[in-house]
Amino acid sequence: MGNEMKPQGQLVFGLDIGTRSIVGTVGYREGDHFIVAAQVSKEHETRAMLDGQIHDIGQVGNTITQVKRALEKKLSVKLTDVCIAAAGRVLLTFETSVTWEFEKERVVTPEEIVGLTSLGIEKAYEKLQETNDSDMKFYCVGNSVIRYYLNGYPISNLENHKAKNIGADIIATFLPDDVVDGLYRAVELAGLTVVNMTLEPIAAMTVAIPQMYRMLNIALVDVGAGTSDICITKDGCIVAYGMIPCAGDKLTEVVANECLVDFETAEKIKRGSGAEVKYKDIMGLQQSITKQRVLKMLSGQIDQMAKLVSDKIKELNGGKAVSAVFIVGGGGKITGYTEKLAEHLGIQKERVALRGEEVMQAITFQEKIKKDSLLVTPIGICLNYYDQNNNFIYVTFNEEHIKLYDNSNLAIVDAAMQADFPNDKLFPKRGREIAYTLNGKKKICRGEFGEAAKILLNGEEADLYSEIHANDVIVVEESTAGNPAAISLGQLPEFKSQISIQVNGNRVTLPKYASVNGRLENEYYDIQNGDKIEMLNYYTVAQIREFMDVTLDMNMAVYVNNEHAEDDTKVYENFSIRMALEEEIRRKEPEEEEIPEDEPEEEEIRKDEPEEEEIRRDEPAVSIGVLVNSKPIVLQGKASYVFVDIFDYIDFDLSTVQGKNLITNVNGKKAEYMEPLYDGAVIEVYWEE
Repeated sequence: MGNEMKPQGQLVFGLDIGTRSIVGTVGYREGDHFIVAAQVSKEHETRAMLDGQIHDIGQVGNTITQVKRALEKKLSVKLTDVCIAAAGRVLLTFETSVTWEFEKERVVTPEEIVGLTSLGIEKAYEKLQETNDSDMKFYCVGNSVIRYYLNGYPISNLENHKAKNIGADIIATFLPDDVVDGLYRAVELAGLTVVNMTLEPIAAMTVAIPQMYRMLNIALVDVGAGTSDICITKDGCIVAYGMIPCAGDKLTEVVANECLVDFETAEKIKRGSGAEVKYKDIMGLQQSITKQRVLKMLSGQIDQMAKLVSDKIKELNGGKAVSAVFIVGGGGKITGYTEKLAEHLGIQKERVALRGEEVMQAITFQEKIKKDSLLVTPIGICLNYYDQNNNFIYVTFNEEHIKLYDNSNLAIVDAAMQADFPNDKLFPKRGREIAYTLNGKKKICRGEFGEAAKILLNGEEADLYSEIHANDVIVVEESTAGNPAAISLGQLPEFKSQISIQVNGNRVTLPKYASVNGRLENEYYDIQNGDKIEMLNYYTVAQIREFMDVTLDMNMAVYVNNEHAEDDTKVYENFSIRMALEEEIRRKEPEEEEIPEDEPEEEEIRKDEPEEEEIRRDEPAVSIGVLVNSKPIVLQGKASYVFVDIFDYIDFDLSTVQGKNLITNVNGKKAEYMEPLYDGAVIEVYWEE
């Protein structure tokens, strides 16, 4: 017979490998219809699968072989390629939220959206690993963006919008390695090659909930033998997956215990469609039981199963019921289940319904087969082949051989994630930042960006979004960090402000000091991480003297705003300060007169301090000639002169610091601001670089 068989050609062969049975479906698409050419179902001879997971690979492989041969006999076709689905029992699903901050507002690119999604999947994988206490490897087999955020506000599409930050809520689904390997090995034992693998909830949804209905908040529940698989739709996509290990087999076990029969007999009693079912119990006694009694026997378990599913739906849907529930699978056909589920969800009973013939209007069977909820998932597995070409492939990533779930849209970034290559080593990294406070406000100086990862695909330059296929060789050299942040006090805009004061009648402009961690620093100080900086709006007398290089001897005094001052006296904007010999200051002050005790206070004598240095009346004004920076200058109008007086005769800006040190020399020696000047003095004043 094998020599007479035709090749598989365009026929799609799908296997629904369930806990109780394996259903094989072969068909093809013609326009908008799917034609089922043949279908074969066979139950496991032993309990080779439990709760949707293969326990005996050899036995499951043997059952697949029998289903395959039966289909080949019907069609005279040699079946070699097959589509399969993984049960919800082994799915692990995690929802995450991620945000990507930009240095400045910019237009969002498609590459940044992909990068944001990758970041979410990586975060979901990290959450998975936190719960994974084994050495088991997991594969990301599906992900959906529930919603995007633009500057913190929900948005449907980020591309081409200007943003300071973007975010997303993402759901990612993972399969463990041993489950995938078990399915593949069982299929290979039957001489078949997997060309597409999907998830059972997705397969069921392909048939039961068309895309146009996925804008609604609907739950699909696939009640099988070992598990009840759940997925939730909203806003046009699948937003959550879930599963409870409670389904049709739990009902069968109740019947087995109550009727004292083996599992096979209990299954027949549960499925009995007539008014009465006859059977022999384990004692060999002939028994009979009515359908009504079976339902009464199962009512408690039906209620419990519906309650568990209801609780899971609410958990997956943010703590609230969905608008409607579609039921598929054989376990959900038991009388009373849909009503109980509606009751626990608190929705109208008409909104919980089995989906069978009404969702298979575009499905045509060449054989005489009744369209019901049992067939939704098997047909969905076949239809999914046309929507996605999913399979596992192998690629080499940095000399490591890795397996990937191929969803027809694989890129290098997917291989990097599967190889546990950190996301931050793919994208350019900033150099170390400096965080500091300025006048109590938090500030950050960011480092420079480094270079993105260097990528080769089969020896040619590529990027993270380059498509990959089976047996590709990928080499990724991790991204680099840029230069660390560096900033000095002088680079801060706040440092450029100044204080203007009067010193001995002359206007002097001083740059503001900065207090860094309690110490005074100049403009050349390099800000360090954690520094606390304060821009001071005053000088102390001591700081002014240090700036002007004035040393006070024992007979000199300092007055601020005509009041005697100490070194720590604060001098603010537009304050006046006088520094001179005590005797000279006293000579300039008018003598105080005694005021009679009975004289009214309002006639108190007022003192007027001159704003500029006065010429002593008992000494005539003189003129002296000095040489300043090689230019002759005549000082006149005063009885005597000090160094600071030259600034009234030369064009020299003291308001802006233009070098490291201010050099002041008289006759080749360092001079103080209040140092006396005499005729013929040679003066130098300049900024030292």
